[in-house]
Amino acid sequence: MSQRDKTIKKMKNNPKGWRIDDCKSLADHFDIAWVQDGSSHCVFDFGEVSLSIPAKRPIKPFYIKKFVVLIEEAKA
Repeated sequence: MSQRDKTIKKMKNNPKGWRIDDCKSLADHFDIAWVQDGSSHCVFDFGEVSLSIPAKRPIKPFYIKKFVVLIEEAKA
């Protein structure tokens, strides 16, 4: 199991306390485009699916849960 798979599993099991940089790193690995042009939100875009996550800390758990679903779609 790779480090990224472990991170995704940790995000699933405990969606609290994650940073936007963690999400950006995973998105880069799975070729998910993201944009944050000095705004307070980071938008992740994968095909027809897009997800906007506030960049402030802490990121609320339901955003992380939605992000994990996006990552799993990208992996498939």
